Amino acid sequence: MADKKFGAYICKGCGIGERLNLNQLATVATREGKVAFAKQHEFLCNQDGVTLIQNDINAGEVTHLVLAACSRRAKTEAFNFEGVAMSRANLREGVIWVRPDTAEAKETTQEMAEDYVRMACAEVKFMNIPAPSQEQGRTPHLLVVGGGMTGMTAALEGAKAGYQVTLVEKSPTLGGMATQLYKRTPSQSPFSDPQETGVKTLVQQIEANGKIKVHLNAKVADTSGAPGRFNITIIDNNGGTVTETVGAIIQASGFKPYDASKLPEFAYGKTPDVVDQLGLEALAKQANGSAIKRPSDGKPVEKVIFIQCAGQRSDKAGHLSYCSGHCCMTSIKQALYFKTANPLIDTMVLYTELRTPGFGGENFYRSGQDNGVTFTKGQASAVVTNGSQLTVKFKDLILNEEVECEADLVVLATGMIPNSGVNIEAVPLVVEPPKEGEAPPPVPVVPIAPVESVLNLNYRQGKDMPQLVNGFTDSHFICFPYETRRTGIYAAGPVRRPMDIAQAMEDATGATLKAIQAIENANLGRAAHPRSGDLSFPRFRREGCTQCKRCTVECPFGAINEDEKTFPIFNEARCRRCGTCMGACPVRVISFENYSIDTVGQALKAVNIPDEFSEKPRILVLACENDTYPALDMAGLNRIEYSAFVRIIPVRCLGSVNTIWITDALNGGYDGIILMGCQKGDNYQCHFMKGSELAHIRMSKIDDTLKQLKLEQERVQTHEIAITDLQRIPQIINDMEATIKKIGLSPFKF
Repeated sequence: MADKKFGAYICKGCGIGERLNLNQLATVATREGKVAFAKQHEFLCNQDGVTLIQNDINAGEVTHLVLAACSRRAKTEAFNFEGVAMSRANLREGVIWVRPDTAEAKETTQEMAEDYVRMACAEVKFMNIPAPSQEQGRTPHLLVVGGGMTGMTAALEGAKAGYQVTLVEKSPTLGGMATQLYKRTPSQSPFSDPQETGVKTLVQQIEANGKIKVHLNAKVADTSGAPGRFNITIIDNNGGTVTETVGAIIQASGFKPYDASKLPEFAYGKTPDVVDQLGLEALAKQANGSAIKRPSDGKPVEKVIFIQCAGQRSDKAGHLSYCSGHCCMTSIKQALYFKTANPLIDTMVLYTELRTPGFGGENFYRSGQDNGVTFTKGQASAVVTNGSQLTVKFKDLILNEEVECEADLVVLATGMIPNSGVNIEAVPLVVEPPKEGEAPPPVPVVPIAPVESVLNLNYRQGKDMPQLVNGFTDSHFICFPYETRRTGIYAAGPVRRPMDIAQAMEDATGATLKAIQAIENANLGRAAHPRSGDLSFPRFRREGCTQCKRCTVECPFGAINEDEKTFPIFNEARCRRCGTCMGACPVRVISFENYSIDTVGQALKAVNIPDEFSEKPRILVLACENDTYPALDMAGLNRIEYSAFVRIIPVRCLGSVNTIWITDALNGGYDGIILMGCQKGDNYQCHFMKGSELAHIRMSKIDDTLKQLKLEQERVQTHEIAITDLQRIPQIINDMEATIKKIGLSPFKF
């Protein structure tokens, strides 16, 4: 610590000076926190306050500073000091805004503020100034996998930004599924008529752009490396290989249509006059604006029925549980194919819920109505063939009665299945064949058809990116679109979530911007979302490592591998800085320069624990910085009061919580501990994907520790929190105080 110089800066603004004894806070910082000085200022965030701090930094008076003012999420631009370590004591949102301004509350409010100053001083003592990793690399080159509308748009956007692009498409031509369409739904005002697909225009732009290199009839055979320096092997149908080095990857591998033969009740496969939406596109291309003819006998279609949600939005075995997004708009478009050729053709769209997403969706629906398309709210149950005639049976959901309707052609609006590659989280079922003389297994096993890998990642965790429950490439479309669990690799288009062409092209632009950001971050040694700009990365003490492999297994991003002696190898460029490895390590040898077992451990130990006679409990909250801490700040902003006995420590992710913090807190006399993190499971909100889930698993085993210490299980709780839970969080805290009052203070008070 010889070269570390500690100082504290205490703000009087926003009512802090009127509510708290700042001289006492300064004394706590210097006497107990052992900082060299504690300066007070009217408004630290104004120009004079920022200059005061910067001048001290420039003069070499402080390298590690404590900022006692507002939340660490506030005034980040003003308090953006380079080359120093900084810890912030939240006196505004975390103290004065959540406590009543009364004489009775004055003492406990002051105690709360003093503890936060102690905690910040203790934390900064164990922080180091992070430096960029030694793994930097900048390759201004993008790889786009998939040559459909999404992939071509991504390639063009990357080239426009000045980056070289390699585009890999497994088929002989560019365009993907869009090449099978006669026309697409409109993307321009007045959103009334189907428009040209635009495939030819994009292909021409690709061919004319010198920054884009296209590989047709080709696949990615191997992907290794990290952001800024991925090594890619591309193989074509003739066995020829090409090796490229790229900075980031965009997976735009698209989708394939749901197999309508799984819907025998709708007579698909029994008659050629029942088609799916792509089948109708083929008929429309063949007609090319004239009357669409019935496949069975070539007669013009006079009545057509579109059955929406065929095999989707259904819990039946083999069906798709989700909405594929584009199908209703596609049926309107296809109904207009008929109406444009002959307004007298009877076109019925049979739906349970009609969904027309997008800017012009409502206008397009109105255009269908204006052109005479009939929209009937009903649930189809069967299609019956009677010679050349089809009968659609359905329940009219308005009249609440069973109805039969004849048609010349039936179109099934089936869904989309993403081309995500191998589901690396699926557990393969391996069954050994019975030995001679032995009976076969009692339950017959249906072999799973092999799935072709898209990226062939050379990662410990598997060849492709993790998938969501429905097979889409894992990329949370609300919290962090395009981001996947593989840093520097971004998903776009229907492989990410169901969408139409317009959304896919917009998606491609967003993913390209993210990929460019990844290239530039890798060049600077900085983290990607959500800790964008963070220079820290995990380090470990090799001599203390037990080679348990928990860090390699639990890392959500494939950033940790093993050397020949099974010691962990940290791939810094892949790391998101979540700290999950730190939370997983049972011997506590993994840490970051500015976030470690000690920074949090010493902060929680710095809290003044009253003795058992004071009747002042202490409740520790370990709060995820991504959703919980913002919700706490908003609770303060809304002046929602909660217990003065709580002490809150923000953590990068609940996945970074090491059980030693829980043990130390209990041994130190805390009466209750609350972990607050993001929602886990299939609909997870965790910004680090698996962190909250892993924390819940670890905390489920903390009961043994409580039993050993002879403590009640209610003293440690874990809650899933959304960023909107600003009313719920104070209630959880106050309920814990009530629980402590009921079961009594901790017997470990001293």
